[in-house]
Amino acid sequence: MPLIESEPDAVAQTYARSLFELAESEGGQERTEDILGELEDILEIARSDASFGEFISSRIVSAEAREGTLRTILAGRASDLTLRFMMVLNRKRRLGALSGVVAAYDAIVQERFGRIEVDVFTPAPADADQLGSIKERLGSLLSKEIVLHPYTDEKMIGGIKLRIGDQLIDGSVETQIRRLRDRFAAGGRDQIRAGAERFLGDL
Repeated sequence: MPLIESEPDAVAQTYARSLFELAESEGGQERTEDILGELEDILEIARSDASFGEFISSRIVSAEAREGTLRTILAGRASDLTLRFMMVLNRKRRLGALSGVVAAYDAIVQERFGRIEVDVFTPAPADADQLGSIKERLGSLLSKEIVLHPYTDEKMIGGIKLRIGDQLIDGSVETQIRRLRDRFAAGGRDQIRAGAERFLGDL
């Protein structure tokens, strides 16, 4: 079976929290962020290499058979703590849900150190000034350090979309048009008639 792109569930949260506490006890913020980087690198390999993603998530391959190969692949690429953590996930048959575990760990790191990650979607690539303005305004509103991840969505007509955690804030032109259309459908004709009558009355 392929690697599962999953949202963090209660079990993923538990594994992530345990790893974070171990990493923080070893070396504070720097250590926790190093571990996050290693996990993200492993996850990226699993996503980009179908055979590796299939290998770590397969229910056919036994945990014992997978452990030796994992050690060989990760030796020199991951710290001892990350390697030991991967072995735990392997023995517990949780490697297939690695993306959820990594997402949970990332959220813990960001929350612990007063940061929040925000995905920014615009119809054309945003320049440094635009991103700086968005970051400053969000930081002021949320009282956190903002980590922006800009994306281009060519299907957008204009405006901007923000994804903060599981919340999508849609300020795109398409959404504004749809809301306007919905308002008209729910009584817009009466509003138009009343506006026209007021206009004619002023003549």
